[in-house]
Amino acid sequence: MKRVPISKVLPNQSNPRVIKNDKFKKLVKSIEDFPQMLDIRPIVVDSNMVVLGGNMRLKACIAAGLKEVPIIVADQLTEEQKKEFIIKDNSSFGEWDWDILANEWEISDLSDWGIDIPAAYFDDDKEPDFDKDELDKALDSYINAKVKQITLYFDSQQYEYVLSELERLAKEQQLESNTDVIIYLLESFSNSSK
Repeated sequence: MKRVPISKVLPNQSNPRVIKNDKFKKLVKSIEDFPQMLDIRPIVVDSNMVVLGGNMRLKACIAAGLKEVPIIVADQLTEEQKKEFIIKDNSSFGEWDWDILANEWEISDLSDWGIDIPAAYFDDDKEPDFDKDELDKALDSYINAKVKQITLYFDSQQYEYVLSELERLAKEQQLESNTDVIIYLLESFSNSSK
């Protein structure tokens, strides 16, 4: 591992992983609050200083105003191995053990550190530091829930367009919710492709 000026490290334009909005802000804050994390998990680059692992960390380091970053140069990899490394470094193997999370960590810390705690765990009528048993029950309830949520991200222009089209289709087809409109669209597309 060595430290280099941040300007020498090049983002990988082919990086398949992105981080947006609040999660990115949390990553920037975590780097500001705990910069030693970068020494423990440096950015991995190839011999041309292009990032193989840590593209989002690099972006967050730039946003945090760092002048230099720790790197590891992986200059012995073939082009195929570089591609494999990029995918494997960005994949999320495994799942969270919600029982351990609920019993060993504070929910506010997990949220600050970028763990997506579903909104079902937060109750506006309660203090943020609620009982761990209650969190455990809420986690179980979410995991076993019959209703799930999909979050889609749009830029402002796309958002306005999608929202207006959802409203238009709901009115036109006499549907009650955006969920009904999405199901209608999927079924229409599925039927037309047969």
